[in-house]
Amino acid sequence: MRTSLTRLSSGLAALTVLFASAVFAQSAALADENPYARGPEPTQQSIEATRGSYDVSQTRVPSYSVRGFGGGTIYYPTSTADGTFGAVAIAPGYTASQSSMAWLGPRLASQGFVVFTIDTTSRYDQPSSRGDQLLAALDYLTTSSDVRSRIDPERLAVMGHSMGGGGTFEAAKDDPALQAAIGLTPWNTDKTFPEVSTPMLVIGAQNDTVAPVRTHAEPLYEGLPDDGQKAYIELRGASHFAPNTSDTTIASSSIAWLKRFVDDDTRYDRFVCPGPSTGIAVSEVRSTCPF
Repeated sequence: MRTSLTRLSSGLAALTVLFASAVFAQSAALADENPYARGPEPTQQSIEATRGSYDVSQTRVPSYSVRGFGGGTIYYPTSTADGTFGAVAIAPGYTASQSSMAWLGPRLASQGFVVFTIDTTSRYDQPSSRGDQLLAALDYLTTSSDVRSRIDPERLAVMGHSMGGGGTFEAAKDDPALQAAIGLTPWNTDKTFPEVSTPMLVIGAQNDTVAPVRTHAEPLYEGLPDDGQKAYIELRGASHFAPNTSDTTIASSSIAWLKRFVDDDTRYDRFVCPGPSTGIAVSEVRSTCPF
């Protein structure tokens, strides 16, 4: 009996090793086929980590040196061994500065992106203006910045919080070439964006009293085309200001979304579709899965 159990255990262990090897080989093959894939094989731990596999540098861009937005800080992978990277511009919310989104800069950059956290021309700019400024920041990144040679201008994305989150919808409406957009507890008086074709991730907060999900995040999500790529994640018990401090769910979901749609890295499919499970951190998930 013991011999049979030992053989069974050994056989299961061998099958486990073979399965893991097959999955790794398949993932490696997918990465080899995709020239935009960056970084090692992803895991739940790797997308939740406070730092990814790339060392990060940063450079300050003063407001007087740019036009169309208020300057900001660029975070970028130090190494150029893997070629160019996708880029994402991030806008703050109403009355806030880039410092409110600074935690996302090195966290996303260390996963293989050039990240630009921006200041707006006025802290009172509305979503439509913030959308224009996000696009102006991307234009600066790809044409004038000191790191422009590190960026693939065909792989760009936008993110934003509150009115900056509302601005991501405006930017995606104005520039369909964007590869991804992420609205964090977004606020916008316009809730309908049928013309948007950019894959959109909307992250709402269950206890948001500034931009309640029932009147902002949820209708903004529902106002996107149902035949496009979109997802809605609601943070359980969180307030409107959840995106202003380090948050694992926001970071991991954003990383997976950017990897999948900016880098076209199908290794991240399983993190995007169907998305995170509801539980302690997440109260609701919606999406247009499957791809």
